[in-house]
Amino acid sequence: MLDNTPQLVWSRDRRTPARRAPSVDRIVGAALTIADSEGLEAVSMRRVATELASGTASLYRYVANRDELVDLMVDTAQGEIAVPELTGDWRTDIAAVAHQLRATLLQHPWLGAELSGRPALGPNALRRHDIALAALTPLTGDITLASNIADAVTSYVFGAVNQELAELRAHHRTGLTEEQWRATVGPYLREAIATGDYPHFARRVIDAEDTIPPARFDFGLDCLLEGVSRTA
Repeated sequence: MLDNTPQLVWSRDRRTPARRAPSVDRIVGAALTIADSEGLEAVSMRRVATELASGTASLYRYVANRDELVDLMVDTAQGEIAVPELTGDWRTDIAAVAHQLRATLLQHPWLGAELSGRPALGPNALRRHDIALAALTPLTGDITLASNIADAVTSYVFGAVNQELAELRAHHRTGLTEEQWRATVGPYLREAIATGDYPHFARRVIDAEDTIPPARFDFGLDCLLEGVSRTA
């Protein structure tokens, strides 16, 4: 009986490209460049072929379709920034994994949405997840607990980075810097505060210090890991 289950791109041998034909690495690299500058929706087999000055049909000899190309892009992106060697201190090591993921998501703004869907199963994705679990081994031998902690850290990183990227998108959309945006909304906020209806928000606006995104990220991560240390 024939097995019609589609074969994953990771389980197939890569074909050696013919002379002057683009390699899989070049195809994926061109697609990453397009996605990083224009968004994933701009990536198509035809567009990548154009960037490589190649025929579209030649790409299909090495990458079956766009979905397969996106799988390759997702995994390649996750392998670009190395995670530091594990130190044996679980908190230091899982924080390093979190920072690596943050840097990767900021470098490839389209990636977070892809990773929030089906789990990525390429070698780089599996290696990152394996390192995260290894980092938590000194904390707990319970693999279920370790997996839940790793997932919680990943979810925190996704949320924090999405907020950073939203701010960047707002800047690109409006053309306003943070300072210019504050000047624009300043009159409205002053009126709102003057009503006395929002006393705690008023304190935040008037008295609280502004923190930059990396500092906010570290604070939130420290809070999460402190909670983990009291739970495990």
